[in-house]
Amino acid sequence: MEAQRSRLLATARPYLQVLSLFGLTPPAEFFTRTLHKRRRNCWIAGYSIYLIAILLIVFYECYANIAALHQVVHQYNVEDFSKVMGRMQKILIVAMATCSQLNILLNYGRLALIYNEIQDLDIRIDNATKGFSGQRHWWSFRLRLALSIGLWMVIIIGVIPRLTHGRTGPRFHWANQVLTQIILIMLQLKGPEYCLFVLLVYELILRVRHVLEQIKADLEDSDCGVRMQELCVTLKRNQLLMGRIWRLVGEIGTYFKLSMTLLFLYNGHTILHIVNWAIIRSIDPKDSSLFSRLGSITFLSINLLLACFYSECCVKTYNSISHILHQIGCLPAAEEFQMLKMGLKEYILQMQHLKLLFTCGGLFDINLKLFGGMLVTLCGYIIIIVQFKIQDFARMSDRQNTSDTLQ
Repeated sequence: MEAQRSRLLATARPYLQVLSLFGLTPPAEFFTRTLHKRRRNCWIAGYSIYLIAILLIVFYECYANIAALHQVVHQYNVEDFSKVMGRMQKILIVAMATCSQLNILLNYGRLALIYNEIQDLDIRIDNATKGFSGQRHWWSFRLRLALSIGLWMVIIIGVIPRLTHGRTGPRFHWANQVLTQIILIMLQLKGPEYCLFVLLVYELILRVRHVLEQIKADLEDSDCGVRMQELCVTLKRNQLLMGRIWRLVGEIGTYFKLSMTLLFLYNGHTILHIVNWAIIRSIDPKDSSLFSRLGSITFLSINLLLACFYSECCVKTYNSISHILHQIGCLPAAEEFQMLKMGLKEYILQMQHLKLLFTCGGLFDINLKLFGGMLVTLCGYIIIIVQFKIQDFARMSDRQNTSDTLQ
């Protein structure tokens, strides 16, 4: 990956560095050809040791959190599925951290392929726009990335410690609490990492669409016959680039298959776990964590919503290319020149067959429909939890009344 040659990767590099600090992705320097082989091997060995240390810390902190959970469960006499839900949450944390490290090990070559493909597409699309007057400003992507990824990463790092402070159980050491907060930040940053790659694909699609718009503008000119062969060649290159973008999305979906699946599962389970404890602690007049629990639920939901929203926007932009092709096909020049007409038909057929979908390796599609279905499912489970808790509170009240009567 030569970030010096690719503006997209150069813009994304600071965010990749932050993600590598949390052990979510290898540093961008590992994929550069300018780094000496011996030095690269040393860096890879050092980073591997760093990842193993992170994984050991995750194992220890999950054990400490389970011990703290048992104390709280015993304190509030809730020996029901609350303990099971708490243990399941901690197991999911270990599973996410382990899968993240294994993903780096097993899909290192695929990630290098993704970087190289983004770089090559960026260069080829830039070369394709040189023959046209209007060009997209690359700094708009820098600003969009700062607002969508950079700002959300800052919010994640700043908000999670405030939302989780004081909610890990009694007699929980401050060092364990700090490490637990860092682990939770690491898990939630998986969402911005996925969104970063989606936005890179989104920018590539915008640039390809911009080339098509320029072709359309040139074809509307009455003197376009002089450049007709050049425009047909550009259209064919545009078609090939779009096919490569479609394959790139498939590689990204395979790379994030396990990590994004576990992120959706963990956030959904954690929301249910928070609701369960909110109901349990509602009888405690000294409980002051109501607003932090509401904030946690909102925060976990937004992190999933952003991944679905950006994927949906990218798919809609991809589908809008078919509309532009149909507009070009309605121009008089398309009817006049047979070469252009045949090229448009082939391009339109390709867009009809190569439907763009962001998936977790084919397990499910990441879009707003998924997020809506997840919300409906969570609401159903929350109703079940409330019904169980109402029955428990009724039994506790009956026992209390019976003991008072006997006394």
